[in-house]
Amino acid sequence: MLNIKYEHTTTKKEKPDYSKLGFGKYFTDHMFLMNYSVDKGWHDARIVPYGPISLDPSAMVFHYAQELFEGMKAYNDPNGKIRLFRPDKNIERMNRTCRRLCVPEIDPADALEAITAIVKCDKDWIPTLPGTSLYIRPFIIATDEHLGVHPSKNYLFCIILSPVGSYYANGIDPVKIVIEREYVRAVKGGTGAAKVGGNYASSLIGQQKAEEMGYAQVLWLDGVHRKYIDEVGAMNVFFVIDGKVVTPTLENGNILPGVTRMSCIEMLKSWGMEVEERLISVDELEEANANGKLDEAFGTGTAAVISPIGEFNDDGKIITVNDGKIGPISQKLYDSLTGIQWGKAEDPFGWSIVID
Repeated sequence: MLNIKYEHTTTKKEKPDYSKLGFGKYFTDHMFLMNYSVDKGWHDARIVPYGPISLDPSAMVFHYAQELFEGMKAYNDPNGKIRLFRPDKNIERMNRTCRRLCVPEIDPADALEAITAIVKCDKDWIPTLPGTSLYIRPFIIATDEHLGVHPSKNYLFCIILSPVGSYYANGIDPVKIVIEREYVRAVKGGTGAAKVGGNYASSLIGQQKAEEMGYAQVLWLDGVHRKYIDEVGAMNVFFVIDGKVVTPTLENGNILPGVTRMSCIEMLKSWGMEVEERLISVDELEEANANGKLDEAFGTGTAAVISPIGEFNDDGKIITVNDGKIGPISQKLYDSLTGIQWGKAEDPFGWSIVID
């Protein structure tokens, strides 16, 4: 048990219009904090009013990027209960990232207790309109006041919450993706499989290029051969080729192992569908499209859940997928996953955790 201390805000924020939330624009009244030191371990768990964090300018997170984060959601179900979707898997991934970055791990039971406590504290911020949820952002930062390239000895664990709508402005409408040929996001042996800010920082230039071209996201290729598909900037990616579902393998360690990705694979297999996790090249994708065998493409992630892809741009060569429309597998996955997440459909997998 964490023995969480509570300091409730004396000034409640005005809640936003839940029909116009967007993503990551608003934050709730409170946040969870917990410190780490070598002599005490993780300690001083507390929920306090949401506000600025005071750090010394020499804090190592600013200089050596020793930080990591997670993303998950809480949902209001039709019975007024709060649901979390597979938080144990996010916590597992968080601790894998901790190991990669030489950050002390957090006991999974303590992490879940912290997440549950802050969500319950600000439960009146969970929106109820269709397609909305409460985004949960846990993160850990190095706080040693020191310049020197080595792991910090002190850390801060924080959880903030944000009521959100659809990640993309057009919701589940198919998005257009640019295949990035100039830059790379991650390489084997790097931090591609870890959820760290540096991965996203390195992807910004590709994302900026895509947006200037009128595209929503970037499709990253492997950093060695520069031909095998890794992932979309904010999502894992799947293709339906000649009736078979194919997604890039995680074996090289340069792709983030998404919880939604994992859930989709398990769900597809439960439907009796064949799923291949393997290398897939842009050439294979283009050949499948030319032969009329590229049936669907879609991204998966906590933020967007399922995001159908209607078009790829490869240096001006356009690949249109399913006439730019959402396909039946994408739609079924979206309906099935969100049905479980919002408690509107049966959960045969036992993925949801209901909290009072």
